[in-house]
Amino acid sequence: MEERVSISISEGVADVRLVRADKMNALDQAMFEALVAATDRLSKEKGVRVVVLSGEGRAFCAGLDMGRFAAMKEKGGNGIPGGENRDLTKRTHGKANFPQQAVWGWRQLPVPVIAAIHGVAFGGGFQLALGADMRFLSADARMSIMEIKWGLVPDMAGTPILASLVRDDILRDLTYTGRIFSAQEAMSYGLATRICDDPRAAALEVAREIAGKSPDAIRAAKRMLNNLSVDPGPALLAESVEQQKLIGSANQTEAVRSNLEKRAAKYAD
Repeated sequence: MEERVSISISEGVADVRLVRADKMNALDQAMFEALVAATDRLSKEKGVRVVVLSGEGRAFCAGLDMGRFAAMKEKGGNGIPGGENRDLTKRTHGKANFPQQAVWGWRQLPVPVIAAIHGVAFGGGFQLALGADMRFLSADARMSIMEIKWGLVPDMAGTPILASLVRDDILRDLTYTGRIFSAQEAMSYGLATRICDDPRAAALEVAREIAGKSPDAIRAAKRMLNNLSVDPGPALLAESVEQQKLIGSANQTEAVRSNLEKRAAKYAD
């Protein structure tokens, strides 16, 4: 886990860092495994009262690793050896499958999670930020629901969370176009909690403030606020069903190939 995610705990605050800076913290299989392992560990750490999630280097998380898209171009499937045979509809973590748990696990933690976002949070990286209770952004941060670029849909628990944050037409706009939007736009859409000069420093400051409150009351508050949402189960399963139909299909493979070959796509109706 340490090769992808580091965790340090001090005075009730868990400082969690994505540490694949050379790849802009992109999501490869090892990163998925590290994220799930991190939430599993933190759920059992009695002394943790707040979590701050951030990325080292130039970005929070650039999304799915480009090597996986290159593998899709050559072999189809999802770019993971044997992955094209994986049943995404299988629930491995309660209502979620394994990729979804990399995001949903932060929402399930019994304590608040603050994501500190700089650089970019694209695709799966954007969905990872959605797993947090709050999102602190740098003024120059950029975000995107980028899955449509690759002929895919967001399938890492983003849709049930987004539905509780964003107006329906805005969500459709961002999902259908995959356009990149600014921190200021994110704030206007309800996707940013604060815009800060130094998001990680601000997040750690707020985390220390929360850690000074009654841990029983904070945990109770998170349970109560989580219960305000509708049952995410059907939405999580729908993500998996739709993504499974798309992965490796002719048009999805063409989306990947055309992007990597820097040409206009030729889709079949």
